[in-house]
Amino acid sequence: MQDFQDKPGVAVVTGGTGGIGSAICRMLHERGSRVALTYRSDRRAADALAGELGAVADQLDLTDAEQCASYVNGVVERFGAIHTLVHAAGPLVRQVHLARVEPADFAVHLAAEAGAFFNLVHAALPALRASKGSVVAITTAATRRYPVRDGLSAGPKGAVEATARALAAEEGRFGVRVNCVGPGMLTDGMAADLMTSGDLDERALEATRRNIPLRTFGSAADVAEAACFLASDRAGFITGQKLDVDGGFGV
Repeated sequence: MQDFQDKPGVAVVTGGTGGIGSAICRMLHERGSRVALTYRSDRRAADALAGELGAVADQLDLTDAEQCASYVNGVVERFGAIHTLVHAAGPLVRQVHLARVEPADFAVHLAAEAGAFFNLVHAALPALRASKGSVVAITTAATRRYPVRDGLSAGPKGAVEATARALAAEEGRFGVRVNCVGPGMLTDGMAADLMTSGDLDERALEATRRNIPLRTFGSAADVAEAACFLASDRAGFITGQKLDVDGGFGV
């Protein structure tokens, strides 16, 4: 399957060193795309992945609009075009009741999620219009069926989804498509970090399994499959949508 082999330019993936981001980078590469990935702090992992895929990796503060604009301009100058933008970056969010979240902390997460997404897409719109490209935002299945203590993640990611729908409505006339993928509980990525930290103990995991019709957890590869489909021409008449990859959790 070489969905991106004939696409001019490059696919940009933010959060490329994360569990989901790295899976998306690998799948885009396997399907014929050149990849430019960004990372926040893990330079070693970024360099290793870039070397593996023949990609380029750049450190980027997505909360800085000027940095985002400079980065996008540099990518276009180097590769000529951006055909796909996958926003898979985001902070590790602890499981906590919203009553215990300080307003200032919530504002920080809004900036790291919705603000970061807007900064990057806004900078990339001229390139995406030129290529009639695609945007895919990785959000969460929790915006459809809310799990208690996940509001610090679901709230800001809900703002990303609303922004994505607005962009889909406005940019469709330029041939730009914008969609979201909502991961449910996974065996890797941030969910694995939450298991390691104890935020998700075995009792919570078992309760979650009972709430999933398929009675199992997914993987980063499952999310990458959905993201790459939505970015490809096979999804050429799909925009403004969200595809939950959650084993049926939201049913």
